[in-house]
Amino acid sequence: MSLEPAKPLAVDPLLDDPETRIVVCCGSGGVGKTTTAAALGLRAAERGRRVVVLTIDPARRLAQSMGIDSLDNVPRQVPGIEGEGELHAMMLDMKRTFDEIVEAHADPERARAILENPFYQSLSAGFAGTQEYMAMEKLGQLRATDAWDLIVVDTPPSRSALDFLDAPKRLGSFLDGKLIRLLMAPAKVGGRAGMKFLNVGMSMMTGVLGKVLGGQFLRDVQTFVAAMDSLFGGFRTRADATFQLLQAPGTAFLVVAAPERDALREAAYFVERLGAERMPLAGLVLNRVHSSGAVQLSAEQALAAAENLDGAGIVDQPPGKAGLVGNSAARPTAAEAATDRAASPGPGSPADQDDARAEAAAGAADERMGDTPEARGGEKGTVEEGPVPVEELTAGLLRLHAERMRLLAREQRTRDRFTARHPEVPVAEVAALPGDVHDLAGLRAIGTGLATADPADDGAA
Repeated sequence: MSLEPAKPLAVDPLLDDPETRIVVCCGSGGVGKTTTAAALGLRAAERGRRVVVLTIDPARRLAQSMGIDSLDNVPRQVPGIEGEGELHAMMLDMKRTFDEIVEAHADPERARAILENPFYQSLSAGFAGTQEYMAMEKLGQLRATDAWDLIVVDTPPSRSALDFLDAPKRLGSFLDGKLIRLLMAPAKVGGRAGMKFLNVGMSMMTGVLGKVLGGQFLRDVQTFVAAMDSLFGGFRTRADATFQLLQAPGTAFLVVAAPERDALREAAYFVERLGAERMPLAGLVLNRVHSSGAVQLSAEQALAAAENLDGAGIVDQPPGKAGLVGNSAARPTAAEAATDRAASPGPGSPADQDDARAEAAAGAADERMGDTPEARGGEKGTVEEGPVPVEELTAGLLRLHAERMRLLAREQRTRDRFTARHPEVPVAEVAALPGDVHDLAGLRAIGTGLATADPADDGAA
């Protein structure tokens, strides 16, 4: 028995509210998070706001769906917007953002020394947590300019999305670590005292590290730390400020998921983590939800009707017409085989099951039109088959409907489990689409679905 439906998520009031300045989309991979962020940005722009969408996902799907050849670290305006607003999009360039920070907060000579330092080049290109920290920096930069009414952030997939929240703490731990403080000490002491400290107090440590890491590498690290000393405090300060910005009332987090067990388990984790960090959660976006225009016909009723039609095909047909035409009574048709595979509860992803159902429908259509290998002069020794009887085709369609109703029941059970665990979270459901979104029209349709979604509604797919 289904629980009370979750309260609907009011998307348009959220996007229209001038107090809403940042929307952060987080969730596991493969649930449509990038598409959701783009659709929200487009809808807000076409309702009159000046929007920038920042993606941290390097897959470049955002650029493709917006009709832009490529995205980089600079916001680019998206053409074709209907309305008075503007839509801009950008993709985080981690290294370029780090370079910009150095150039903005160090004098030219020191900035050049830092940018040319081998350790800095490795750190800025791929040090653990650098991407998430730089995303925080870029968000802070965008918000500080006050050039945008709304910033929509598309975070990395899986649980690393919440590394976005951990970046300031991890950076602080790194900068306050014993090794960094020891390496910074000579620069802080300075002069002969600094050199004496370096030669006496660090000789043993540097000797060991030099053997493990290499002498040149250690010198690069020491040079980097000395050059970056004046910037470390600024990193911490800005990261903490951005973290506080994410906790502010003008920010809204949207958790994006699909109606599948693993995705909703991750969504529950995100919801609990956001609550623990006192981040403002707006609700859950549930993508790729299936529905049916014939929910009054249950899976059991559809299967019973299919079996009844099968029985009528054997017993009640006129003499000489029992079973299927030709020799098909002894051998299942392609449509039957594909239908059985689609209806079987064996392993396979929903996409695999969709493929099997499509194969069943295509096979039934081909056989009804007489377009089979046998009809085209296929295998030698087989008996040519005629058109598929209406009863057989109807029975196949009933089995497909039964499988769809089972899928709907599974999705409803996963939603009920999430709602029972988090009844306070508003939900917007978006119907499953027949294909991927590749353009503004598709994003516009997703935005409309988000704004009109009602979890209590069993509308058509």
